[in-house]
Amino acid sequence: MGYNDHFNFDREPFSNAPNDKFYFDSDQHNQALLRLKYSVDSDKGLAVLVGGVGTGKTTLARRMLDVLPYEEYESSLLVMIHSAVTPEWIMSRICMQLGVKSPDLSPLKMLKQLYERLLEIEKEGRKAVVLIDEAQMLQTRELMEEFRGLLNLEIPDKKLLNIIFFGLPELDSVMQLDPPLAQRVAFKYTLKPLSVEAALDYINHRLKVVNCEKTPFSDDALALIHNFSKGVPRLINTICDNALFETFLRHEAEVSAEIVTNVAEDLGLVAVGLTLAPVEELDEELDEIEIIFDGLEEK
Repeated sequence: MGYNDHFNFDREPFSNAPNDKFYFDSDQHNQALLRLKYSVDSDKGLAVLVGGVGTGKTTLARRMLDVLPYEEYESSLLVMIHSAVTPEWIMSRICMQLGVKSPDLSPLKMLKQLYERLLEIEKEGRKAVVLIDEAQMLQTRELMEEFRGLLNLEIPDKKLLNIIFFGLPELDSVMQLDPPLAQRVAFKYTLKPLSVEAALDYINHRLKVVNCEKTPFSDDALALIHNFSKGVPRLINTICDNALFETFLRHEAEVSAEIVTNVAEDLGLVAVGLTLAPVEELDEELDEIEIIFDGLEEK
């Protein structure tokens, strides 16, 4: 049994399942998208976006795909789910997603097919874009060399294929397996955890999507949510979801600081080092949250 009826939500506001309706256009996500799209539109070749676990890389990759209309771009998204992929597998998937029919089993013939398809896309006045999520899983020099070879597909004064890597910070080390590829990175952006203000905006945004008229979180609960999550969106979702359910089980109307603390302890966030900040730091966060709420009320 869920808590949606208890709080009059249309649906669960803090699920970690991908859902475009909950996309939060934070300042840094907006800046990242602007830069990534500029990289594609100016045919830079290779761009990289990195961020810690749960900071929204996959969400941003999906959003990037959404803002590339078919009329102007031939785009695809590949998610690496393990490190055992081969260069041939990567090439065949890219070929199929960019519109190559029946990729040849021969790597050389497959490369020729892809080049011809890229020329077709160019003649149509469109740009070819491949987004690679979880790119840190590409853990062999052969894979890095394969991508370097793909970046060599070009015509005079223009690259035919743009590639964007999305991955964890260790992607930097992975790319050093092939230094010439690492040197070809034309643009790089790093996603960071949300600030107190951005985290509050994030929570309010998700509540608004489910038609919540008044936040069920107390001010001190919000301060603790940011403290325990360290501003990581995925952890914010997990804490909020569990806290709302616990509040529902207690038949209470407001998520309290006590409930958030209990939830954080149950999730092991305190034990793994996300310890409670000094009282004065929490007071500063609470003061900032109160200022933000005051500003919202004035509006």
